[in-house]
Amino acid sequence: MRPDDWHLTEDVDDFLARAGDFLRSRPGTHIMQLTWAERVRTRGADAFGTAAPVFGVLERAGDVRATFYRLPPRALGLSPLSPEQADSLAARLAALGHSLTSVSADHGTATAFAEAWQRHTGATPKLRDTRLRLYRLGALTPPEPHPAGRGRVLGEQDLEQVMFWCGEFAKAVGEAVSIDADSWAGTRYADKRYTLWETPDGTPVSIAGMNPLIGGQVQVDVVYTPAHLRGRGYAAAVTAEVSRAALAAGAREVVLFADLSNPTSNALYQRLGYRTLTDWAAYDFS
Repeated sequence: MRPDDWHLTEDVDDFLARAGDFLRSRPGTHIMQLTWAERVRTRGADAFGTAAPVFGVLERAGDVRATFYRLPPRALGLSPLSPEQADSLAARLAALGHSLTSVSADHGTATAFAEAWQRHTGATPKLRDTRLRLYRLGALTPPEPHPAGRGRVLGEQDLEQVMFWCGEFAKAVGEAVSIDADSWAGTRYADKRYTLWETPDGTPVSIAGMNPLIGGQVQVDVVYTPAHLRGRGYAAAVTAEVSRAALAAGAREVVLFADLSNPTSNALYQRLGYRTLTDWAAYDFS
C-alpha cells in the first residue's frame, strides 16, 4: 500500500463522485463520512471554519478501498481501515505537513491510525474516556407499557423550544457549544427534525431528533429527557416515534450512537430493536 494511492481533494463534489457508491454500499459503517460530506455540500465549506476541508479516497486498480474527511479544527474521520491502510494514510498526511489534533473512527481503525501517526510524527495519542457504540435498527419493537401522551413534530415556529431542548442536551453530555438564534444555523443541531413527547395535558417531557435521509440511511441523533422525568418510558416512546418516522421516510437503515457509560440508554435502544454495529473511539494527539 503506497501513500500516494490516496487521492486528496478540497472539493466535496469530487469526493462524492469518486467515493459515493462506496460509502452508500455500507451506509451504517460510513455514517460520519456521509453526514459531514452532505453538510459541506449543502452549507458550503466556509460554514465550518476558515481552513478548507480535506477529503480523501484510497483507490487501487480503479476500486475505492477507504475514505477520510477532515474539517479543521475537528477530528480526522476515517472509514474502516486495515493497519496497512492506516499507516499509508498517516505517512501521506505527515509528508504533506498536516497537523492533527485528534482522530475518530471505529475502535480498531482509530487505534491503528493513532499508532501509525505516532510512528510517523512522534505525536503521543491519548484515548478519550468517552466510549461510544454505534447501533443499527433491526425490527422496531415499540415500548411496552407505552406511556400516555403523543409525539409532536416540531416546525420552524418551534425554534425557540428546539434551541432550549438542544441546549439542555448539550449541557447534559458536556458539549461546549453556544446555542442561540445567532449561532443556531452553524451548529450540528440545525439540520435535524425534532419530535417532542408530550403528556396528555401537553407538557413536553422528552425530545429526539433525526438527521436528514443520506445514502438511504437516517441517524437518530439527540435523545434527551430531563433527569427528574427519567424512568417513565418517555425516551423510549419518542425514540420509537422518530425511528418509525425514519423508516416511513424511506430509510433502509436507521442508526444511532450511545454512550457506553450509560447502561440505561443502551438497554433502552436494544429493547427497541437496535443491534450493535461497531464500537467507536477517539484519540487526541499531544
